[in-house]
Amino acid sequence: MFRSLRRALCAGAAALLLPLAGAGVHPADAAEAPGAGYWHTSGRQILDAAGQPVRIAGINWFGFETGNYVVHGLWSRDYKSMIDQMRSLGYNTIRLPYSDDIFKSSTVPNSIDFSSGKNADLQGLNSLQVMDRIVAYAGQDGLKVILDRHRPDAGGQSALWYTAAVPESTWIANLKALAARYKGQDTVVGIDLHNEPHDPACWGCGDTATDWRLAAQRAGNAVLGVNPALLIFVEGVQTYNGVSGWWGGNLMGVAQYPVQLDVAGRVVYSAHDYATSVAQQPWFGDASFPDNMPGIWDKYWGYIFKQNIAPVWVGEFGTTLASAVDQKWLAALVSYLRPTSTYGADSFHWTFWSWNPNSGDTGGILKDDWTTVDTVKDGYLASVKAPLFPGTGGGSGGGSPGSAACGAAYTVSSDWGSGFNAEVKVTNTGTAAISSWKVTWTWSGGRQVTTMWNASYTQSGATVTAVNAAHNGSVPVGGSVTFGFGGAPGGGGVPTVSCASA
Repeated sequence: MFRSLRRALCAGAAALLLPLAGAGVHPADAAEAPGAGYWHTSGRQILDAAGQPVRIAGINWFGFETGNYVVHGLWSRDYKSMIDQMRSLGYNTIRLPYSDDIFKSSTVPNSIDFSSGKNADLQGLNSLQVMDRIVAYAGQDGLKVILDRHRPDAGGQSALWYTAAVPESTWIANLKALAARYKGQDTVVGIDLHNEPHDPACWGCGDTATDWRLAAQRAGNAVLGVNPALLIFVEGVQTYNGVSGWWGGNLMGVAQYPVQLDVAGRVVYSAHDYATSVAQQPWFGDASFPDNMPGIWDKYWGYIFKQNIAPVWVGEFGTTLASAVDQKWLAALVSYLRPTSTYGADSFHWTFWSWNPNSGDTGGILKDDWTTVDTVKDGYLASVKAPLFPGTGGGSGGGSPGSAACGAAYTVSSDWGSGFNAEVKVTNTGTAAISSWKVTWTWSGGRQVTTMWNASYTQSGATVTAVNAAHNGSVPVGGSVTFGFGGAPGGGGVPTVSCASA
């Protein structure tokens, strides 16, 4: 709701990466990991092609829907390094917003830095061709992609799925074009049909000009006519039977008027939910806040999951975390989404808003330099992160199994005398994928680890042993993951680091 500020642009300069924690249940062998192939639904769960449950635990990376006609941040970094960083932090899905402008022959992506070899393979490409490269690389990294028809044009959000300039016929034609473009590339698991329908959009009112549920059925069936394997993500509206909430966040009408598509097992309902940094809502001022929030979420969208009607994906949620109310809200929502360590994939799905720091009323996982991670914000999401999916590239191939090996590089990113932060990059240097790793070093002097993210650790005297977290033990051949930590005191050098893998 009230989305005008969330697309403000800003640029930044590169700095050192500092990732934070993820959590999840990690399979013993990446080849057996859930997520392969196209997905379908069964009750409240999303299942992969083999019938294994999966959990979407991802991030929004916006920009294709703006006047840049491409994901933001490429003015600072190479797109592959961005996706690698998402992977290292434990995000397994990217939601890519776009507008119908990217289908116009006159549209040219802008604000991409090609210096020093950055984004070299994007030169001369149009927006859809850049999207192709992002989808392909995300798939290699073990991430899935959900395409989000965010706006009819780059000018701004629309209440309905059509405008005078972009009629329903154009909307559906472009959805079908995307379904055809990525058919056979199961990295793209589905399409979010339209972002944040709101008043006068209705649900179940029967007016074909305003009934979003009927429009979603028309568009969903059109997409499935091209590729029947895709998931169809359907957001809510703002108001149902006089009860209003966030734009796209009201799914109360599903109980009486479910979306019915020609192909079974394809509907995922999507809610958006925000904190006070976006707008005030009555429930934030309730005397029982935040204990009242689970009941609010149950009413608007959680009941769909709890009654086993269909999967529910919180496609957007975010905050600057500037206020105590917002901090309590995010902690409560993450708990409501169900921790992966307890429930596995029998949980709500989510993509956080946003990767980008230049979202005016929420900020992002990245800070303004487009590289440094907001470790506090990312840390809130640790318990609901989930395993990555099988990648489409790399690996050891057939024949002999190859050998497992890894290397590690230790970098001090900041030092203020009484303490310091550092990161370690673990790289698969062998000829086979590894499913776990362990890094060891010995400091001189009396340094102690004070906190660690993206790994767990033990320390005996001056020797530290760090072991992968649940979400980042699997590393393909040539791939890398990172973990970081704080320590005290500062002023030390870089120790010799060893890495062992399995």
